[in-house]
Amino acid sequence: MIKVLVVDDQVLIRGGLAALLRAAPGIDVVGEAADGAEAVTLSARHRPDVVLMDIQMPGVGGIAATAQILADAADPAPRILMLTTFDLDEYVYEALRAGASGFLLKDTPPERLLAAVTAVASGDMLFAPTVVRRLVEAYAERQAPAVDPSPGLDSLTARETEVLRLVATGLTNTEIAQDLVIGEATVKTHLNRTMAKLALTSRAQAVVYAYETGLVTPRR
Repeated sequence: MIKVLVVDDQVLIRGGLAALLRAAPGIDVVGEAADGAEAVTLSARHRPDVVLMDIQMPGVGGIAATAQILADAADPAPRILMLTTFDLDEYVYEALRAGASGFLLKDTPPERLLAAVTAVASGDMLFAPTVVRRLVEAYAERQAPAVDPSPGLDSLTARETEVLRLVATGLTNTEIAQDLVIGEATVKTHLNRTMAKLALTSRAQAVVYAYETGLVTPRR
């Protein structure tokens, strides 16, 4: 059973999403929150597997709530699936930085929403790595380049650094394994250790980190 917390400041949207999810087999809606502050409280109380989070809300917004939920969460942390009315905007980029695992537009068909919740709960990202790369490249070009490399990079082994770099270029674990001539399980181990050392909570967050520290630079 996938435990889901629904967060949206609009009553009709929140209620409709909750009703849709409750009617689906294998999904248990453990709570509904009207803003980010309530989402943080209910997430700590119910420990959902997936938080369906609106990005833009009055008061504590979805991005700040995402960061707080993931910072406070016991292992395993919930997967945050963001709802937005905009496609590939600055809010999505900030949500990636906060550790979101995927995105849905609010006009997504019901069957797509249910599939997305299931996919994110299983640990998948809700977009191809290349989509993340293109998004990060677009917004990393607007950011000031890092003056000095992040001290966190110094904590990584050479292999962990290489895996992080390849993740940021949009390669899957299978492709990285082929490129480095190592097992896919070894790639996962290196990535998990890297994320633990850098206090990252998602693959998307790792991609953003690699660009913002200058480990990978946007392609022109």
